[in-house]
Amino acid sequence: MSYVDEIIDLVVKQNPNEPEFHQAVKEVLNSLRVVIDANEEQFRRDALLERIVNPERQIKFRVPWVDDKGQVHVNTGYRVQFNSAIGPYKGGIRLHPSVNLGIIKFLGFEQIFKNSLTGLPIGGGKGGSDFDPKGKSDREVMAFCQSFMTELCKYIGADTDVPAGDIGTGAREIGYMYGQYKRIKNVYEGVLTGKGLSYGGSLARKQATGYGLLYITNEMLTTLGDTLQGKTVSVSGAGNVAIYAIEKAQQLGAKVVTASDSNGWIYDPEGIDLAALKEIKEVKRARLTEYTSYRPNAEYHAGKGVWSVKVDIALPCATQNELNLEDAMNLVENGVQVVAEGANMPSTAEAIEYLQKHNVRFLPGKAANAGGVATSALEMSQNSERLSWSFEEVDSKLQGIMKNIFHNIDAASKKYGFEGNYVVGANIAGFEKVVDAMTAQGIV
Repeated sequence: MSYVDEIIDLVVKQNPNEPEFHQAVKEVLNSLRVVIDANEEQFRRDALLERIVNPERQIKFRVPWVDDKGQVHVNTGYRVQFNSAIGPYKGGIRLHPSVNLGIIKFLGFEQIFKNSLTGLPIGGGKGGSDFDPKGKSDREVMAFCQSFMTELCKYIGADTDVPAGDIGTGAREIGYMYGQYKRIKNVYEGVLTGKGLSYGGSLARKQATGYGLLYITNEMLTTLGDTLQGKTVSVSGAGNVAIYAIEKAQQLGAKVVTASDSNGWIYDPEGIDLAALKEIKEVKRARLTEYTSYRPNAEYHAGKGVWSVKVDIALPCATQNELNLEDAMNLVENGVQVVAEGANMPSTAEAIEYLQKHNVRFLPGKAANAGGVATSALEMSQNSERLSWSFEEVDSKLQGIMKNIFHNIDAASKKYGFEGNYVVGANIAGFEKVVDAMTAQGIV
């Protein structure tokens, strides 16, 4: 049995009932076979893969809080500090009922390689809770966030672990968490990113993941002699990533015709009305059922179906495993040319294989959605220097980072004989830097 297969078996055995973590490990290690096989003797001797698939630290804690009626609730909080070989742990806090240890581990494992690809000195980590902020009052959200941070603050710091936002954790939640951290630790430091502009946040952070997704997609198309201009695009999701992916796609001349939330999806053949979408989601915090009151010619459909529309480019920006084999078949049948992931692991392994087999250009999330964490690292730099950069300066740096990521993964895919396979390219490019750092630092 090969070293890769041994480690995959070991991960499944040691981490039962964590299918998302198994999926992430299999995807990465299978695409790294060519590198691992070439260095098997050294990697085995150093137990390199055993160390890279085991988090340096896993923290699990209870989060008691009181609702507006005086009822006490108890949620579970997590922080997985996966790998600090190239910098302090960096990764978001996800607040969603689906959160469990396996999901946080899959996200933290992906984060190692995504953060490495940015070229910035940040390691991989992730955290969250099964708390659901939807339908809660601001006071209830504050009560939860303060309780969550009261425990989490023991394990994080500006040079140790710098969490950020994720699904369910926006500016409101980051603000409450930061206030509680500052209150307990009595330090004003860049311990969280995604902060408000009045207290150390970075311009362009809100837009960064969505914008970055379009910058790398555009760079790939430009390299291939194509352009976004005139392309029809489907987007899933209606959160931060989706909204600003739609915004940048429209700015670059594409027509985006879909968006979705957990209840259903919209199809607007004339192109998504971004102002209406922002009002519904960012101001009202409402459901997409309201969209047709703004655009009577649009269609609202309950349930799934966002990938059934005929488009040139598909951008999954919602959540993990939202694009399955059936969806991939629909996209291919409708002539899709590019699928670029705005969310973390939104496509199943079977879907990715099918898309690649049918010559669809596929950009994996660890490369395509790295704009968010890259700009978080830029926020860390600004905090360290006690400076605030202009929107244009941050956006320019973000564009440069995303272009570099594309060319690095493209070069890695070519170097190892997998030209055009950006999944392999991204994993290899991210892995090699982490391995060099781990090897240099000894057996730790």
